[in-house]
Amino acid sequence: MPTFKAATYAKFLVYLVVVLLINIAGLTLFARFDLTRNDLFSLSEASRKAVASLEEPLTINVFFTRSLPAPHNGTERYLHDLLSEYARLGGRHFNYRFYDVSPDAGDMTAAAEENRRLASNYGIHPVQIQVVDRDEIKFKQAYMGMVMIHGDLIERLDAITSTDGLEYRITTAIEKMSRKSGALLALEDKIQVQLYLSRSLLPVAPLMGLKDLAKLPETVGQVVERLNPGHYRKLSYETIAPPAGEDPVELGKSLDIISLQWPDTPEHKVSAGSGVVGLVLRHGQRHLSLPVVQVFELPIFGTQYQLTTESDLTAMLEDGIESLIDINADIGVLAGRGTLPLVEPPARGPSGRPEEADITALRDLLSQNYSLKTVDPADQGMGPGGETLLILRPREKLTDFDLYQIDQFLMRGGSLFIAMDAFKETFPVGGMPVYQPVDTGLEQMLAHWGVKIDPSYVMDEKCYRQRLPRDMGGGEQTIHFAPLIENQNIHQDLPFMKHIRGLVAFRASPLELDRQRIENLKLSAEVLFSSSNRSWRMREPINLNPMLSTPPPESELEGPLPLAVLMEGEFPSYFEGKPMPVRPAAPEAEAAGEGPAQRAGAPPALKGVADAGAFIAKGRPAKIFVMASAEMLTDKILDPEGRSPNSIFILNAIDHLNRREDMALLRSKEQRFNPLDPVAPEARTLVKAFNIAGLPVLVVCAGLVAWFYRSRRKRRIENMFRQEGAS
Repeated sequence: MPTFKAATYAKFLVYLVVVLLINIAGLTLFARFDLTRNDLFSLSEASRKAVASLEEPLTINVFFTRSLPAPHNGTERYLHDLLSEYARLGGRHFNYRFYDVSPDAGDMTAAAEENRRLASNYGIHPVQIQVVDRDEIKFKQAYMGMVMIHGDLIERLDAITSTDGLEYRITTAIEKMSRKSGALLALEDKIQVQLYLSRSLLPVAPLMGLKDLAKLPETVGQVVERLNPGHYRKLSYETIAPPAGEDPVELGKSLDIISLQWPDTPEHKVSAGSGVVGLVLRHGQRHLSLPVVQVFELPIFGTQYQLTTESDLTAMLEDGIESLIDINADIGVLAGRGTLPLVEPPARGPSGRPEEADITALRDLLSQNYSLKTVDPADQGMGPGGETLLILRPREKLTDFDLYQIDQFLMRGGSLFIAMDAFKETFPVGGMPVYQPVDTGLEQMLAHWGVKIDPSYVMDEKCYRQRLPRDMGGGEQTIHFAPLIENQNIHQDLPFMKHIRGLVAFRASPLELDRQRIENLKLSAEVLFSSSNRSWRMREPINLNPMLSTPPPESELEGPLPLAVLMEGEFPSYFEGKPMPVRPAAPEAEAAGEGPAQRAGAPPALKGVADAGAFIAKGRPAKIFVMASAEMLTDKILDPEGRSPNSIFILNAIDHLNRREDMALLRSKEQRFNPLDPVAPEARTLVKAFNIAGLPVLVVCAGLVAWFYRSRRKRRIENMFRQEGAS
């Protein structure tokens, strides 16, 4: 008996030791499996590269109120898990900490109060969220932000109210800080922050509503002093008062800062005068102007002037410094030729509205990762720089020299992003819109490579439906020129298109592919998305009035029609076998009677010199993106946050052209738009019938089968007892 007890105790101790060893091993040896479709809870390749490339410690301080209601409590939990994944891969260079900013049992502890002051010093402030408590809707102030500290640099991510795009925001911030740190440390000279302020403005400023203008030099100095430690002490600040003899208007034009002129005002003892005010950043030969006085119009009150707030001034300086030192990759944007004003905001008319289509959202989204540079082929040519040239809705005829420069940029391995319209919309006085075909010359160049833009608009039965107000009869109005692109019409085999499952096209023209020519040129062409099989073309005369738009007979439906194409390969030059285009004369040179020969100078004395390499007949591997709808780039379609499917598609396409495939995958992996695949009406009817009648029938059948087997078992048991009784 004692031997049995000893063996039992020994076995128990062995089991206990094994369990303890397994738990200890589990602390260091563990594995996670992400079974979500898009690997939502695993770091993407771009995030892994960003955190693995850290050469200096990165510290993240999180200020998040505890015990928030749904869905914000899920955001906090997701943030915990996400940062732990970063820390696991980042090792000793990645650290994070959650600071307690929540009151304890309704009372604010000293530690929480101190943490709130720390958050305020970093620029993290509480946001207002909606809470449902006891069937009542209440509003609550909550901290939901984080600060990233890398060396002397600080980045803030405030208002983290959702998990959507959170990994993308963190990873892009890490990459941005790494690039910015390297760019600042490489600077030999300081960045000069110069405030131009005429002394003549000080007496009249209070009369213009600028009562704190005299304090502006001190305010700017404080902002620069606050930013300097975070920029490796690379900032220097000075206030410049233009001398009395210098013309303020001309100075304002040369520096691109605001100049003000005022008349005699005897009642306020003010004499007529003028002055300038503005902030200029300089480094080397480059300068960047920042507005410190905002001018706007108010009804009744007229023109108003307002000083930029200190917080806006801080943000402007940070963004301006990043733009000045080029911490992002360059992207060229074709200037002039009637193109969309991507680099500079569009001019505004008397009503205050943009005279051209506004693409503020696209400009802001691209500026987060790229430096946008205007390119004028006739002026500076297409020299080395960015890997991609954006050609956005040209409406004027490009010269042969323009086309030649674009062609040779492609031959050198650069990529083209072309978004153009087949028609130009004009509004005659008192008449209906008129749509005139556009001929830029790019159409012939694209046709040379096998892509043709058909002069028509794609109309589709599967389109956006606009809800009408009650005073217009209510209901829905079909907008046939805004096709809804469904999942099955999107080419998702390409990595950057992988997670895009629905788009909205708008005033798009169909693309026609010459497959035989593309094959002969040994190029590849992929249709990125197309309209449905219920689509057709509207040719001239164009009338996009939804009230007059009706689908054609079944026999005239032409879909699916290609709406965006990506071409890749070694493109042959459009100018092979053609005369070399001549650079056109500048307008001032034309006025002086100078032609190309005069501007080139005297002819060379040495004749018969052979040259090679000036013209490239067949290029290096390159890419061309073509979409015949520039309207899809405007603020009508793209959202400022860049989270809609259309925004993600445009940004991913540009990333793909710039060889940033991993960032495109990261941006779109959390795409929440997951529409169901369309089902035929017969299949829907069958499923409904099964749910209504089929399931009850199955339950009844299952009950009958169970009753049958129970009855059979009961009879078998009865027979068994009868046989035993008989024996």
